Amino acid sequence: MTRATETLAAAVAATRADAEALLAAIVRIPSDNPPGDCAPHAAATAPLLEALGFTVEHHPVPAADCAAVGMRSATNLIIRHVFGPGGPTVALNAHGDVVPPGEGWTQDPYGAAVVNGRMYGRGVAVSKSDFATYAFAIKALQASGLALKGAVELHLTYDEETGGEIGPQWLLAKGLSKPDLCICAGFSYAVTTGHNGVLHLEAVFTGKQAHAAMPHTGVDALEAATEALRSLYAERARLSGLLSGVAGIGCPAVTVGKISGGVNTNVVPDRIAFRLDRRIIPEENPVEVEAGLRALIEAACRRVPGSSVQINRIVLARPLVPTDESRALAARICAHASEVFGTPVNPVGVPLYTDARHYAEAGIPTVLYGAGPRSILEANAHAPDENLVLEDLHKATLVIARVLAEVLAA
Repeated sequence: MTRATETLAAAVAATRADAEALLAAIVRIPSDNPPGDCAPHAAATAPLLEALGFTVEHHPVPAADCAAVGMRSATNLIIRHVFGPGGPTVALNAHGDVVPPGEGWTQDPYGAAVVNGRMYGRGVAVSKSDFATYAFAIKALQASGLALKGAVELHLTYDEETGGEIGPQWLLAKGLSKPDLCICAGFSYAVTTGHNGVLHLEAVFTGKQAHAAMPHTGVDALEAATEALRSLYAERARLSGLLSGVAGIGCPAVTVGKISGGVNTNVVPDRIAFRLDRRIIPEENPVEVEAGLRALIEAACRRVPGSSVQINRIVLARPLVPTDESRALAARICAHASEVFGTPVNPVGVPLYTDARHYAEAGIPTVLYGAGPRSILEANAHAPDENLVLEDLHKATLVIARVLAEVLAA
């Protein structure tokens, strides 16, 4: 171990209690999305960070922008620390919005109880933990006295659960940040270098209402929808044979998650709507994926004369695609994490999607890494009794501090 790593380890160890206290405090403040009324969480979090010596910028998102993504309020927070002139700027992004707790908890989802070294609460692992990981990594660098060049920015945003458009995308579009590298909140020991994109479409089939005793006098919208469903499930089978080259991602997938329509049992339905989820692997072109799905659904509808379909895009989130620069950043993190955790830590892809993609789409090499267990399933993320092993929080903080020190080394 070098003198620098010893110094950083001592600095992280000295703030363990403070890091746990910050995490507990922000877990106890609800920030469920939906409903997405998250500005109060940012307003309560900022003073906690200021008490640690940080200067916190408040960037409220206009009400119209919030409403456009189905949220009530959001305020993005930025902390900036310049270590010296001439080096790169590294952004650290974590999100404070969380999915609602749901049922089945044995602990208070807003209690931040610590049991056998684990803290329990909604968002404790994904990703309020990295408010603490990243903040105390910066504190460790400040305390170390190391000769560093460049700057670190902490971006605390509140719309990951709705896609990141008024969080990371908004910050970058407004010119509030222009980082050279980015590390986004993680959820496991591994370093995530790629993830799926997603396309959500709504297909609305229209027919002609008629009495069920004389179905031939109408046009059955459900029949048209059923033709489309048959085609979509055949497409699902085809996609199962397309394997991504990014380890951990697997194959593309299509799922119809919601269906609605019909008037009554004795009426030929004149309107049926469904919504589908299409996962897009990094090797696929999202524009071509959408065009292909639209063509498939429209062709199926034409097989039922008199019916029509309108297809609306709900969400298009592009995949996170690994680049040479992001792989180099991931290699640094993996090397330090393997040493700190005493177990091999490798780059992987994940089949879900995150708002890290907005940094990547802006040309910023981006990876995901932060506090978390060996796998996201172990944390019960988005499930009852979400939890985090507190030792993992402190180890991840040390990893981030060591990586930043290496990147900013004079």
